[in-house]
Amino acid sequence: MDSEPTRVMVAVNESTIKGYPHASISSKKAFEWTLKKIVRSNTSGFKILLLHAQVQDEDGFDDMDSIYASPDDFRQLRERNKAKGLHLLEFFVNKCHEIGVGCEAWIRKGDPTEVICHEVRRVRPDFLVVGSRGLGPFQKVFVGTVSEFCVKHAECPVITIKRSAEESPQDPADD
Repeated sequence: MDSEPTRVMVAVNESTIKGYPHASISSKKAFEWTLKKIVRSNTSGFKILLLHAQVQDEDGFDDMDSIYASPDDFRQLRERNKAKGLHLLEFFVNKCHEIGVGCEAWIRKGDPTEVICHEVRRVRPDFLVVGSRGLGPFQKVFVGTVSEFCVKHAECPVITIKRSAEESPQDPADD
């Protein structure tokens, strides 16, 4: 009897480390953990749902030194942000295809806490996997924590994967 694959949503994001245009340490760790500990060799039994909640800076600009003089400049900025998100998802989708596990990937713009919980309600995965930076109580006050919010508010079971101390950058708020 064929059954539907278990649908695992993995929230992914870009690294906050300057000049590091790749997946964040925490989301890459959560993704790799999911493949190694959940999917294992049962690739037909799972479908990975990759969600990237793309956040823009408060003012909407990534580069403070850039000069915007025409409507084309702003179109290029939007295209570049979109391309960054697509590049991120392409990395994860390629990894899924390499091992033969089914996947879907998409981008939603907005606050990650709201976007992830909204998408969980909309898509209804069997469970959600998120990475965690492992911030202390003092750092959480200033930086906030998406994983903690998801554990409290997502309408499905949530697995939080902490990065190891060796993987942490000099500033623990970086990822």
